[in-house]
Amino acid sequence: MNIKRAKNEIKNALRAYLARDEFGAYRIPPIRQRPILLMGPPGIGKTQIMEQIADETHVGLVSYTLTHHTRQSALGLPYIEHQKFGGQEYAVTAYTMSEIIASVYREMERTGVKEGILFLDEINCISETLAPMMLQFLQCKTFGNQRLPEGWVVVAAGNPPEYNKSVREFDVVTLDRVKRIDVEEDFAVWKEYAYRRGIHGAILSYLEIRRDHFYRVEATADGMQFVTARGWEDLSELMQTYEALGLTVDRQVVEQYLQLPRVASDFANYLQLYEKYKRVYRVEEILDGTWEKVRASELAGAPFDEKLGVLSLLLSRLADSAREAYRLDGLTDALHQDLIYIREGEKTLGTILDEKQAALTRRRAAGSTDKDALFVAAREAERLAAFQQTLALEKVPKGQAFDRLKALFQIDVQARADAADQTDRQLANAFAFLDAAIPDSQELVLFATELTANYFTSWFIQNFGSEAYYAHNKKLLFDDAQQHLLDEIRQAKQEL
Repeated sequence: MNIKRAKNEIKNALRAYLARDEFGAYRIPPIRQRPILLMGPPGIGKTQIMEQIADETHVGLVSYTLTHHTRQSALGLPYIEHQKFGGQEYAVTAYTMSEIIASVYREMERTGVKEGILFLDEINCISETLAPMMLQFLQCKTFGNQRLPEGWVVVAAGNPPEYNKSVREFDVVTLDRVKRIDVEEDFAVWKEYAYRRGIHGAILSYLEIRRDHFYRVEATADGMQFVTARGWEDLSELMQTYEALGLTVDRQVVEQYLQLPRVASDFANYLQLYEKYKRVYRVEEILDGTWEKVRASELAGAPFDEKLGVLSLLLSRLADSAREAYRLDGLTDALHQDLIYIREGEKTLGTILDEKQAALTRRRAAGSTDKDALFVAAREAERLAAFQQTLALEKVPKGQAFDRLKALFQIDVQARADAADQTDRQLANAFAFLDAAIPDSQELVLFATELTANYFTSWFIQNFGSEAYYAHNKKLLFDDAQQHLLDEIRQAKQEL
């Protein structure tokens, strides 16, 4: 199955394992809660979905990469204690608490959440000395005489043997005690995730044409050469940061992430074309509505892959604008709820500010990768601190404080409205340009389809509307037309 289906399967298993009956007992006894074994190629998102699942289900998460651990760190260190058996005292070997089990208890203490996921990565690549302990853990959920706390679900991940020479095969006894899920790479599913994560537009447009370059692992005379979903995502992060710093991403940089030379070379060449399209077509002018007619003429006569590149540039910038509106909408909602607490007398401004700053610190310490949630949390704390400072500097009387807070909050409401207006104008201008350049074309179908597929532009249209989108939507038959266009993309790929 693909990684999206695997995520849903794990979430459903988690819900089932944590479900309780009318007496408060787990419906599925812990002894019958099989560990989940997630098997699939490296770099397809197994670790990422565990973070998403924990965040979405509000449970704890403790992750371990087992290749970094020894028998002692898993089992604990031995020591001698004295016990009596049949009236006789004996020296008995005992063990300190397992580092892994201790981490679970520390997470429970840190968050106050008593249920969670223990994620054990690369479980079939462990050392020979650790293997017996790990197999015992999968079967009994114990390290030595220490049991994993109830309410904690074990999810283990491993790679098939063709991807790793150090893989150890599980025996039938162990496999008969786990819930196994086999995962394979799937570009269409990753693309949904990529839109949500804001993956660089050049990568998305390239992979739309070169889907067979999304994930490849090849054994060569020079060793394993590969390109993975993880590689594309990490490269995207670097590219976006390099752009902000004014640095160049060339072939040598690309090869550091895409470790299959022909794919790295091909993408580096495409990236040069992408940058050329950006300079020639001046996307910012298109979105501002100040484009020159010659730009539309140039696009009309451009080859198919060039049109796709320009569409990708437009879609990427529109997604950025929609994402800004999305973030400001979340900020406004959060601040509005804060004001309700203050109005109802449930909390003071100072109390809320302390809570939000502490929550933000915890998020950052936990290594949260949700950039949008972090943005909202950071801006919320920033705005609350600004509210507090303004009340203090202006020496606002207590009886007038809430009215002043409402007035300050209107700045945020207006910022959200301005961001929404800007995105709506940019959508209208983009459609106007494409109508002038490629009216009623299959490329225009793709543009409208991708607006629907992209998480942020889709969210914007659903929440704020877009007259330009609605007007074009009436003329576009998405399913049939998109399939026809994808056939053209594949044909263009063969000709390049």
